Amino acid sequence: MGLKEAWVRWVRDNPHPASHGEKFLSALGAFLGIMGLLVVSQGVLDAHGVALVVTSMGASAVLLFAAPHSPLSQPWAILGGHLLSSTIGITCALYIQDTLSAAALAVALSIVVMYYARCLHPPGGAAALAVVMGGEPVQTLGYIFLVMPVLINVLVLLSVGMLFNAPFQHRRYPLWLARLGPADGSHVAGQQEKLLIAHSDLVYALSQIDTYMDIDERDLLEIYRLATLHARVPEARGSAVGMPASAAQA
Repeated sequence: MGLKEAWVRWVRDNPHPASHGEKFLSALGAFLGIMGLLVVSQGVLDAHGVALVVTSMGASAVLLFAAPHSPLSQPWAILGGHLLSSTIGITCALYIQDTLSAAALAVALSIVVMYYARCLHPPGGAAALAVVMGGEPVQTLGYIFLVMPVLINVLVLLSVGMLFNAPFQHRRYPLWLARLGPADGSHVAGQQEKLLIAHSDLVYALSQIDTYMDIDERDLLEIYRLATLHARVPEARGSAVGMPASAAQA
């Protein structure tokens, strides 16, 4: 494959085919969320501490506003991921003198705990690391740090996320609100279709893939339903190619 062909393929095969409006909407939500976090954090920590703590919240903002339906973006994932990981980070910082060992162990333990607590959230690893590397401004607070600023920051971010996404039908947050929304005609018709793949089959298939998948069986079932309907209506293919899901739902 030549350079020109590779470039054309890179431009055409966009792994994030959201509309331009959706992309700028995500950016606006992140702006509002992070602005709220900065106002809260500056009242507790110095500039160095704020930079370390807010970094993990910035990563959470990307998930929350750019992928609000992702399992990694749901309220328990954000809340549990930050609180549990920060608790581990504080504990490692207080009881392990070697900073490098404490930082590495904090991140490793955070991954294990988030897995078993069903709140896997990638920024949680950054939260654990920030606590250990934050130095005296962070560690002096001890476990009070979990309430202020961590818990307060998470609540601010989640509140902005819920309020910001509420007006948009295709961005209902948390995810269970999207599934409670009114169904359109195509969805009702799709429910009447007999699917070749059952929900239990998808659950089994996901259990056989021994790694975390950023999608659940209900999403896979919906993707399969839409693909099946699309395959049965050839005349709709031309107009639907390249259309982001968010645009189709708007």
